[in-house]
Amino acid sequence: MMRCLALAQAWQTHGGGVSFLSHCDNDALRRRVRDAGMSFISIGNPYPDDGDLPTTLSTLSQLTSMDHDAPPWLVLDGYHFDPVYHHGIRAAGFRLLVMDDCAHLPRYHADALLNQNVYAEDLRYQCDQDTILLLGTRYVLLRPEFLTWRGWKRDIPDAARKVLVTLGGSDPDNVTLKVIEGLQQVGVKSLEVKVIVGPANAHHESLRRAAEKVSYDLQLLSDVMDMPALMAWSDVAISACGTTSWELAFMGLPSIALVLADNQELAARVLNERRVVLSLGNGASLQVESIRAAVLQLLTDRATRQAMSEGGQLLVDGRGAERVVTKLSHKDFADAFLMPWGDSDA
Repeated sequence: MMRCLALAQAWQTHGGGVSFLSHCDNDALRRRVRDAGMSFISIGNPYPDDGDLPTTLSTLSQLTSMDHDAPPWLVLDGYHFDPVYHHGIRAAGFRLLVMDDCAHLPRYHADALLNQNVYAEDLRYQCDQDTILLLGTRYVLLRPEFLTWRGWKRDIPDAARKVLVTLGGSDPDNVTLKVIEGLQQVGVKSLEVKVIVGPANAHHESLRRAAEKVSYDLQLLSDVMDMPALMAWSDVAISACGTTSWELAFMGLPSIALVLADNQELAARVLNERRVVLSLGNGASLQVESIRAAVLQLLTDRATRQAMSEGGQLLVDGRGAERVVTKLSHKDFADAFLMPWGDSDA
């Protein structure tokens, strides 16, 4: 949802209108879309339900009948959208941008395909002949609040003590609890920790109880609106290796990466090989001792943190959303976006 929102806000900046089309029933996520000045259109049941594609095509037709010079873009972000769905959109005459992570489909029918991951250019996509490929971290989508930090340089202290923990919107396996327990064993004086609890996280109560027992300074934060400021405050982050990884790289924040979904495995491995992150692998099977050791290593190793910070900022320059919008605009396409995502974590 965050990368869709970043692209949508960049489109707004260039004068376009945006509607989100989704099955998402999370009030916080819906509110975030609407607070950004975008409409939210609900889908009863997501694809492959028979009603999804007709509803989407009907909505696109309604937008086309409004005061637009050309058909609207449809932006698809979700693994449940397949070539049949893609073809249905293009066959109806609408413009289609597909966001992807792993080239898992046998074919992609799209006007443009966007994969912002560090490994994207190594993937082999089978696409329509006229598909534009936007691949790699040049196209990382950052929300506008990050862009005001472009050019900012991080101070790397000799001994780090401020830790940010952010493990996504839901964290179904409650890996956050293991991280809190691992930090309890680090033994660094004056340790300060801020833990972001996502809008779909069902473990608020267990995290609250754990926070009451730790010996270090721990704050649980919800509904965070100024993520860049928290990243600027931190010396080290512990994060899921998803969209947040690109935000951390842009902010030059050294991070420990955890894999909380299958689509994060390759990014975690490549970023670890490039020494932009320290990857601990699968979060669900992670041992508390592994967290303790990794955190202690990073907090006390300034040279490693310095290299990670510089490497991250070389990887993500903050102009990705602008590049995507420019590429699409050069084809003289429509001035409206519609962004479907099928579930709360898409």
